[in-house]
Amino acid sequence: MQVSVSVSVSVSEENAEQEPAAQQVSAFLERRREQIAQRWADAALFRTVFTVSRDEAVEAGRAVAAALAAVAASGRLDDIRASGFEAVRDQLGRMAASRARTGIDPDGVAREVAALREPAAELLRAEFEDPNGPEALECVVALTVLMGTLRLVVMETAVSASEELIARQREQLHEVATPVIKLWESTVAVPLIGTLDSARSQVVMESLLDAIVAERARYAILDITGVPTVDSLVAQHLMKTVAAARLMGAECIVSGIRPAIAQTIVHLGIDLGTVLTRGSLADALAYALSRQGVGIGPVAPAGTAPAADAGVR
Repeated sequence: MQVSVSVSVSVSEENAEQEPAAQQVSAFLERRREQIAQRWADAALFRTVFTVSRDEAVEAGRAVAAALAAVAASGRLDDIRASGFEAVRDQLGRMAASRARTGIDPDGVAREVAALREPAAELLRAEFEDPNGPEALECVVALTVLMGTLRLVVMETAVSASEELIARQREQLHEVATPVIKLWESTVAVPLIGTLDSARSQVVMESLLDAIVAERARYAILDITGVPTVDSLVAQHLMKTVAAARLMGAECIVSGIRPAIAQTIVHLGIDLGTVLTRGSLADALAYALSRQGVGIGPVAPAGTAPAADAGVR
């Protein structure tokens, strides 16, 4: 019981010693916010982001200083989830993203954030009669911890922004990699190239269904000539797309099934009996045209009389 009491008293005394330093740092940041913002405006992080107007850099510096003051007032100097950071989290993320777009790596951004500490620490030390005294040192240590937390907040926000950007780019790449082409009146095609996973299959289905509606297509061709392998998952995705196209009133044709893929499908025991297939995109298009009453025949050589059934009619 005595051990428990002594530990409790020790922790309480430690907190009591730390709290005044945090409160002093908070008051300092509020009191010297303008001077700090002016110095930060000339630092690399702010100067290279806010290139149009220095006033914008100063205003951003004021906002960051105010957020740090709020965090220090709460005593949560090392907590990246402190509510005070929420006001500037988006702004800090945009600043970090802006530096990243110029080719600065995460370590470089972290160094630029760390460089903000010294201008503020210099002003803080000037607040004390003895800049090297115990009280001054405690406050500088508290400010150092706070600025270290700010650096973590910036990096975390930058990483989240990068992940969101990568996700958007991946989605855009899927859309670009799965174009829907209008081949003929009421006939559209999706030439698939590369691996067909769940995410891309969803994009294929959505793009194809949108095209069926937009073009009033009666025939939709899924050409898998460029798909390297077909397994049970890929086959399932294809069958779902075919079924969805049928529900939209279009007949779906799968083309480009090479001999190796045909053997794989047979070995896997995949039943594509309900799916209309053709060996090539040309065969699939010919089928779709014939179903619409369009005949296809060889074109007569130049200088010879065309046959009665030559050409497209």
